[in-house]
Amino acid sequence: MTATLVKETSPPPPGTIADRTRRLRRRGKVIALLFVLPALLLLGALVVYPVLFSIGRSFFDASGTTFVGGDNYAEMFSDPATLNAVRNTAIWVVVAPALLTGLGLILAVLVEKVRWATAFKLLLFMPMAVSFLAAGIIFRLAYDEDPDKGVLNAAVVSVHDAFEGSSSYPTARARDGQGLTKEKDGSYRTSQSVSPGNAVSLGLVGVLPDDLPAGTEPAYEAAGQKAASGEVRGVVYLDFTPGGGGEQGKVDRKESGLPEMKVEAVRDGKPVATATTASDGSFRFVGLEPGSYAVRLPSSNFAPPYEGVSWLGPALVTPAIIGAYLWIWTGFSMVLIGAGLATLPRDTLEAARMDGANEWQIFRRITVPLLAPVLTVVFITLVINVMKVFDLVYIIAPGPVQEDATVLATQMWLVSFGGGNNQGLGSALGVLLLLLVVPAMVFNVRRFRRSQR
Repeated sequence: MTATLVKETSPPPPGTIADRTRRLRRRGKVIALLFVLPALLLLGALVVYPVLFSIGRSFFDASGTTFVGGDNYAEMFSDPATLNAVRNTAIWVVVAPALLTGLGLILAVLVEKVRWATAFKLLLFMPMAVSFLAAGIIFRLAYDEDPDKGVLNAAVVSVHDAFEGSSSYPTARARDGQGLTKEKDGSYRTSQSVSPGNAVSLGLVGVLPDDLPAGTEPAYEAAGQKAASGEVRGVVYLDFTPGGGGEQGKVDRKESGLPEMKVEAVRDGKPVATATTASDGSFRFVGLEPGSYAVRLPSSNFAPPYEGVSWLGPALVTPAIIGAYLWIWTGFSMVLIGAGLATLPRDTLEAARMDGANEWQIFRRITVPLLAPVLTVVFITLVINVMKVFDLVYIIAPGPVQEDATVLATQMWLVSFGGGNNQGLGSALGVLLLLLVVPAMVFNVRRFRRSQR
């Protein structure tokens, strides 16, 4: 029995078929190892070594000379900036992948019913060709608060002004000592009372002649008209003579009226009559009872123009950056889900239609369940991606709100190189980010292997 065992485990005699097969297998393994060796060396140099080095570095102080144990991890979870980064990362993980998966699913289903489906897919997938740096610069400009630069605020201001209107004279003001007093709410009123049967001239400055509305006429003739009994007449004019000359507080021949300005007659602190100035700046109040009145120019005449939404302010900066991320990655999720949609059994869908199911029922009870594996892979892939998002946050968020928009990746960079100069704490943040990403990666790999089987 012993001799038989020794004979069976001994190498085959040289020159036999078994010996040649054994040598070929050994040679194949060596060749395979030689081909894989460069990739293994790169993997070790670019992945394994940095990971191990970061784990070790996280147990040392900022200088890297003193072992501090878990102090960096304790500091990490007690630092408000880091906790804010964790909170923002959680928002990214919950919101962005869910929205992208939902948008991709809806677009993939709708694209199937579009005649030019390929062109539509290409159009949505094109942002994937744009680098995150370029996309960040594009959206930084798009979110600019100045409506003359930011396209989003330009659209918002246009819609607002179409319904609400805007002040024509945001820079107008009255001269001191010329009969108008500025109130706390920004309005102007006459320093002296006016009685029915009298006229008043209200001069303003601070308006460029080129900024006057079209059709503006000189105010000189209107200022010379007398008020009838029971009315107060007046003129609001630009107290500035082009080319110089003229007298302050007096309407000169070349001075223009200020049209479309709201004027109120006030008595006992309450407006009793209102009027809007004509093209020559004239106005009048009729049917006034005897007594004393003050003429007021409401603050709405001087309200600054609507500037739109502060997209990159502390409250909206994270949703704004997520919006830029959606623009880039929607095409990716749509194409992947569309590929899964193309593999669905058409006979099942047709059978459901023949049984009387409508499109919504087919989508909810057949399409979505059959696409569940693809949707899961897309969702997990996007979760992994958003955990590592850095470029968009760093480029789009302005300096003053950088801390409000920071995520773990940007916080790791800021702590290590962006001024904190504490690579021990930065390494701890890197280890935390790794621990968060690894479970999602393992789940995705297992899911992929299971689908292959």
